[in-house]
Amino acid sequence: MKAFTALTAAELRLLSRDPASLFFMVAFPLMLLVLKRGDSGAVPGYLAMIAAIGGMGALPGLLASYRERKVLKRLATTPISPVLLLGAQLVAQVAAALAGSVLLVAVTITVFGAQAPADVLMLAAAFLLCSVMVCALGFVIAAVVRNTRGASLIGMLVMFPMIFLSGAAVPRKALPGSLRQIGDFLPLTPAVDALGDAWSGTAAIFPLLVLAGIIVAATAAGAALFRWE
Repeated sequence: MKAFTALTAAELRLLSRDPASLFFMVAFPLMLLVLKRGDSGAVPGYLAMIAAIGGMGALPGLLASYRERKVLKRLATTPISPVLLLGAQLVAQVAAALAGSVLLVAVTITVFGAQAPADVLMLAAAFLLCSVMVCALGFVIAAVVRNTRGASLIGMLVMFPMIFLSGAAVPRKALPGSLRQIGDFLPLTPAVDALGDAWSGTAAIFPLLVLAGIIVAATAAGAALFRWE
């Protein structure tokens, strides 16, 4: 447990020193909120976006770099297993996304005077499932694309269209019908729905079950495809 805690703390320190991650997970959502004049209806989508930036935008490149630099191979000869490092990376990404999200919600309520989420517990559950889900997808990308640059590029190419078509950055009702239909099949869409429902107090179980199913499927695929070296 001490090793896992130390690894998680180390991964969090590395994330805190990454200006790109800090900007897109903290400053960028706040900028969008200001442009929306504090519209609380956009916040659930921004929460999903923060999680996706970490899980699909940053995580694949980090994991690929560990493999490319033989970090995972060297850890295999120590008491600290590579699985422990990957678990620490998952916790660090979720914690970083949570920090950015808490700040966004706090600014929405205190600065713009929006109402607090109607169902905080369900919002927390939806956010946790969303964060783990995008990280599971990030593991799959890192498993399929073996080099650092390629994994980072593919992660970004997957993340950005998903953010815009799922309703995270732009309301889906503002999209053309054909793009909305594409969005229906994207993994981030049920996350945005679950977060929005919890914020408004009309939470439904089905989107959460969909997220749980995606987590199981993506984790199984990532475990089957991942190579330590």
